Amino acid sequence: MNQKEVSANFLNRILKVFASVRLTIVLLLSLAVTSIIGTLIPQNESPVAYFREYGESLYRIFDALQIFDMYHSWWFQFLLLMLTINILVCSIDRLSMTWKSIFVKIPSFNLSRFRNVSEREEYNTNHEPEYFRKTYAHEVSKGFSYSRIEETDKGFCIFAEKGRWTRLGVYSVHFSVILLLLGGLIGSIFGFTGSISIPEGEKTNSIRLKNTGKLQKLDFEIQCDDFNVTFYDSKAPKEYRSSLTILEEGKPVLKKEIIVNDPLRYKGINIFQASYGMSKPKEITIGLKSQETGMEYEEKIAFEREIDLPEGMGKFIINDYNESYHFRGQHIGEAFIGKLIKNDGDKIDIILPIRYPNFDKMRRGKLTITVKDYERTYFTGLQVTKDPGVYVVYAGFIVMIIGCYITFFMSHQRLCVEVMKSGKKSKVMVAGTATKNKIGLQNKIKKIAKSLKALV
Repeated sequence: MNQKEVSANFLNRILKVFASVRLTIVLLLSLAVTSIIGTLIPQNESPVAYFREYGESLYRIFDALQIFDMYHSWWFQFLLLMLTINILVCSIDRLSMTWKSIFVKIPSFNLSRFRNVSEREEYNTNHEPEYFRKTYAHEVSKGFSYSRIEETDKGFCIFAEKGRWTRLGVYSVHFSVILLLLGGLIGSIFGFTGSISIPEGEKTNSIRLKNTGKLQKLDFEIQCDDFNVTFYDSKAPKEYRSSLTILEEGKPVLKKEIIVNDPLRYKGINIFQASYGMSKPKEITIGLKSQETGMEYEEKIAFEREIDLPEGMGKFIINDYNESYHFRGQHIGEAFIGKLIKNDGDKIDIILPIRYPNFDKMRRGKLTITVKDYERTYFTGLQVTKDPGVYVVYAGFIVMIIGCYITFFMSHQRLCVEVMKSGKKSKVMVAGTATKNKIGLQNKIKKIAKSLKALV
């Protein structure tokens, strides 16, 4: 056995494996089990949450197997690829014979088969068979794409058919499944999902990926021009919307206001309104009161900018903001956190809740600090996704709908009209076969028989 024969045998064995229905069942069951696991184990949560839920040992095993992001794992992509190849090889293996029967130039015809079918109509006429040849042939050809006349011992018969190509409907469904799998595979490999928070007036060209936490750079910048939120009487958010601008090389190319379920789409990337929150104000007005002199002062302080306090009481800086601050286990709402730096270098943490303006008095220091005013600004929370396989998936759904319609609602219909001499009269038989919808075929045969009989 030479090298070519060995290679051919090996290739044939590989093709036989991929053409196996057993492989299809195994792959489908594997994907079903995978989907169940993906439902039971939340995907793309924080490592801390997984560590607490499953413990160190299981966490390490699941993490190594990429269970926490399995729809992007190599083994899930491998299953999709295997199923795609399996369906493709199965379809090609069975398509060759179907293709030959569909595109044959002269379809085969067996008169005896039509004489025995139940879907047929018969009637007698007073004319010779030759009298009907041209008129019947013309009438039959109107409703069928192919027709021909064949001679018989006692007359002639007309064979006609249409819809031979509908046998390809099932292969259209196979092809649609391949498109769906390819679309999912492309999205799994080349797509991403991430999020970003952008304060009003600021911009960014990178997002943080959901599955890895890494930064993903975009080919453009997203700028939040404005953010607005409206509330119900219960203070629950009613609607929030972001005015976004897409910038390329510093120049605006697209502007849109987005709300929940109305994203901005640009270059295959979708930007959804996901959340919002308070951002750090750039400038805060604080009130200062000296407990020794009773003097009150008002100062404007930039965020994270150190200022000198009056009466030589040291320095002060606001370096943090918390929208929902807890003090000793109690929720006190919005709060600024700063540091009072005394002249001797000692640093004291200062908490300034908006809801409790006299909160700093509890410290009983020589200077009481309160927040008088600040410009309330928001940040918009955006979810950014890219799925380059989505259009392949859409194409797959369209092809599947077309394929299902062809498979279930269209059929390959064959008709035989036999005219034979019976004494001085002629006997006409109209019979047919169809791959589906036998009741509809019976009604059609009755209609054709009636129209032919009217031509007499």
